[in-house]
Amino acid sequence: LLLALIIPSLILILVFTLDWLAALLLLLSAPLIPLFMALVGMGAEKLNQQHFQTISRLSGQFLDKVRGLTTLQLFGQTDAAASLLATRSDAYRRITMKTLRIAFLSSAVLEFFASMAIAVIAIYIGFGLLGYITFGPADELTLFSGLLILLLAPEFFQPLRTLSQHYHDRASALGAGAEILSRMNRLGRGSPRGGHDGQRENKPQDSVLLGAVGLCYRQEQPIFSDLSLSFEKGDCIALTGPSGGGKSSLLHLLAGFVVPDEGSISVFGKPPGSFSFGWLGQTGFLVQGSWADNLRLTRPDASDIAIETALTNAGLRPLLESRDAGIHSQVSEDGQGLSGGQARRLSLARIFVADYDLILLDEPTAGLDTDSEVHVIEALHKLAEAGKTLIFSTHHQALLTLANRVLLVSDGELRDA
Repeated sequence: LLLALIIPSLILILVFTLDWLAALLLLLSAPLIPLFMALVGMGAEKLNQQHFQTISRLSGQFLDKVRGLTTLQLFGQTDAAASLLATRSDAYRRITMKTLRIAFLSSAVLEFFASMAIAVIAIYIGFGLLGYITFGPADELTLFSGLLILLLAPEFFQPLRTLSQHYHDRASALGAGAEILSRMNRLGRGSPRGGHDGQRENKPQDSVLLGAVGLCYRQEQPIFSDLSLSFEKGDCIALTGPSGGGKSSLLHLLAGFVVPDEGSISVFGKPPGSFSFGWLGQTGFLVQGSWADNLRLTRPDASDIAIETALTNAGLRPLLESRDAGIHSQVSEDGQGLSGGQARRLSLARIFVADYDLILLDEPTAGLDTDSEVHVIEALHKLAEAGKTLIFSTHHQALLTLANRVLLVSDGELRDA
C-alpha cells in the first residue's frame, strides 16, 4: 500500500513538471485499476470460499466411500456411491473453472487499463512532437521530455499492478481462512466459561471439568441436559450403562469430536480436541504399510526400540517374534493378516508410542476373544499405573475393577455406580 501510494505520487510530480497534460492523463487513469480490481476481488473472495467448501466436502465424501467400500459392496450401493462422487466432482470442476475465470478476468482488467493509459499518453506525445496537437503544453514537448514520460508511464502503473495482485491473493486467503476460522470457532465454543470460574483458579490444568453441558442430536431426544462433573488428572474412569445411554457421546464431547449445545468443557485447562490425546474406538484404525508405519502415525521420530516396547506393552510380543519381518511386517487398512483383537492391540500400541496424558477408549474389549481381552486389560493397567488419565466405556467386569471410579450413564444422567 505504501509503495502504491509513494512511487506513483513521485512519478506524477516529476511528469507534472515536464507536461501537466500527460500528468493529468496518468492521474485520471490511476484510480481505475484499484477500483475495478476491488470489484473483481470481492467476487473472487466469495468464489474462493465456495471452492474450499466444495473441495473439503468432496474430500470427506471420497474418504467415507473408501472406508465403507466393503459395506457398499455388500449392500449393492457402489454404483450409487460412484454416481454421487461423479456429481460432486463435476460441481468441483465447475467452481474451479469459475475461480479461474475470475483470475483471468482480474488480469485482463489490470492489463487493459494500464495498456490503454500508456497508449493514450504515447499517442499524445507522438502527435505533440509532430505538431498535430497545439493546445496545452504540447508545443513545449521535446524528444527528451516525451521519451522520459513514456519510460516513466509503465513504472507509474507497476506498484498498482503489484497491489492488485496482492489484493487478489488476499481474496484467496480469505476464502481459505473462512474454513479455518469456522473450525477454530467451533473449538472455542468448548472453552471453559460460566459456573467454573472458581474451579479454573484451582489448577484447571489438573482437571477435566464439565459445567452445565447440554447435547441434543434431535430436538425431542436430548442426550445430556445440565450435566456437570469433574475428573482429576491421573484418574481411571469407567463409563458403564445400557446401550444408547450416552457413553460414546460423552467420550466424543471430551475428545472434541462433538461440540456441546450449551455449557462448557475444560480438559486440563484447554478446550477439548485442542491438544493431542489417545483415542481407541471400537474399530482399530490402520493404514496400508508396516506395523512401524502405523505406530509412527502418532510419533514419526519413534525409534525401532520404542516401537518394539510399545508392541510388547500391547501384548503383541509373541506375534512380533513369529514374523520374519518383525516391526516391518505389512498390514492393510482392513487389518488383513491380523485378527480383530490383534488389529485392536496394534492400534493400542500407538498410544504407548505417543505417551499421551489423556486416553479415551470406546468399548476397548468389545468383540474380542478372551486372549485379546486379557492383553488389552493388562495394557490399560500399565497405562493406569503410569499415571495416565484413562476414561473408557465398557461392560467388562475386569475393566470396571481396574477403574478407581465407575459412572453409570443412563438416559442422559450420570451417577456413581
